[in-house]
Amino acid sequence: MTSTTPIILNPADTIAILPAGAKAGDDPLGLGAPLKGNVFAGHKIARKDHKKGEEVIKFGEVIGRATQDINAGEHVHSHNLAFSDHGQDYQIGCDLEKATAAIPSMEGREFMGFRRKNGEVGTRNYIALLATVNCSATVIRHASQEILASGVLDQYENVDGVVGLAHSTGCGMSGTKSIEVLERTLWGYATHPNVGATIFVGLGCEVMQIGRMKDRFDADKQQNLEHFHSLAIQEVGGTRKTIDAIKAKVLELLPEVNKAYREPCSASKLKIALQCGGSDGFSGITANPALGKTADMLAGLGASAILSETPEIYGAEQLLLRRAASKEVGDKLVSQIKWWEHYVEVNEGSLDNNPSPGNKAGGLTTILEKSLGATAKSGSTPLTAVFDYAEKIDKPGFVYMDTPGYDPACAAGQIAGGAHMIVFTTGRGSAIGSKPSPTIKVATNDHLFESMPDDMDINCGDVLSKGISLEDKGAEILDYIIEVASGKKTKSELLGLGEYEFVPWQIGAVM
Repeated sequence: MTSTTPIILNPADTIAILPAGAKAGDDPLGLGAPLKGNVFAGHKIARKDHKKGEEVIKFGEVIGRATQDINAGEHVHSHNLAFSDHGQDYQIGCDLEKATAAIPSMEGREFMGFRRKNGEVGTRNYIALLATVNCSATVIRHASQEILASGVLDQYENVDGVVGLAHSTGCGMSGTKSIEVLERTLWGYATHPNVGATIFVGLGCEVMQIGRMKDRFDADKQQNLEHFHSLAIQEVGGTRKTIDAIKAKVLELLPEVNKAYREPCSASKLKIALQCGGSDGFSGITANPALGKTADMLAGLGASAILSETPEIYGAEQLLLRRAASKEVGDKLVSQIKWWEHYVEVNEGSLDNNPSPGNKAGGLTTILEKSLGATAKSGSTPLTAVFDYAEKIDKPGFVYMDTPGYDPACAAGQIAGGAHMIVFTTGRGSAIGSKPSPTIKVATNDHLFESMPDDMDINCGDVLSKGISLEDKGAEILDYIIEVASGKKTKSELLGLGEYEFVPWQIGAVM
């Protein structure tokens, strides 16, 4: 049972978190200031008086300013706390020595993976059907469904399935950046180590041309193009003929793809994406810092841990910059932050449009507060590299990739970069899945784990209810990652999730 004792995360904090909530008339801090109304679990109360305009501190950092006077013991949330400018006097690399010392000494680990001819290692073995444009979405969906319904895949024990990846763009695109991002995403999926063969399917006249993409990414002809195949609806002769042609090509490829088999592989080959969604007031207390311990262990193994969601680290980027491995690494992250500030400004938005209504119901008030909790997933080791969206991840340790906070678009970039799986923390609950790289979902609290048992893989609620240490929970998550890498099915895989969640980031204007 979760303790009712208020949680103080840092001695400098001016608020405390109520792990079990409180009722009107309760005085959780013993300040002689009874609550005027009920306060939900995960929400905050003031440890001291705050004058209007005064900074409110959580995690030892500013999460906003009081919009009115707040008395000690009072509920602190959207009615009296708001987003404020945060300091951007960045000190790149000032904590690098401390971060380097945080890399744990780890004994080597192995998982049972698929060795590829190019030296990479996969954790799954799929045939991918990739749409170049929304016009080919239907033929891909129908072909994928008809292949599954036929039962033919049962004959090939080393093939995890055929995954149909359709999207809503590929034409009517404006600007070089938006085209490059889609090309990088599609190429990243096509060459992913979890994919044994790829069939690109287009209409034929779209902006997103397969030949140009191959020329751009394979100018030196280093890729084995026998791995790739392509069809165009206009050339094949229409919708039904294309569906049948896709199915025939899959049947031709299955025996060859099935020749791959699992064998012992070093865990240093793993690239693990870190995400959160449907966050609550417990995310930054249980699941995210526990996953941060896992990220540190991955760095100790020589593997990669990939943090993303730039709008959701906003306000906490200084925590990452302080442990940047070089000025170049830090400067690239700063440039991405500045790009996002401009991006939301020209689109008449705000980076404080997050947290979502669900986040706020769970106790999170401002993007600064949410970001500080979200960055806990990154652990404590050096930031070794910063990547653009869908850019190939080629550095070990803790790395960063620029993506939106929108979960499926973030996942698409991380997978295109080579992530073998996504570890996704959630407090409100999420039904996301991903293919060809599976999603492991981690609950921040006992209630969620018990109420969504078919979706949640790991429970971090016991960090509070049973006193499990963050280190032990981080080790538990790592063990689960190794099991999934070796073939264990996640809850999202058992439910068949992952195809409809493929959402490449669409940046430019639609013309």
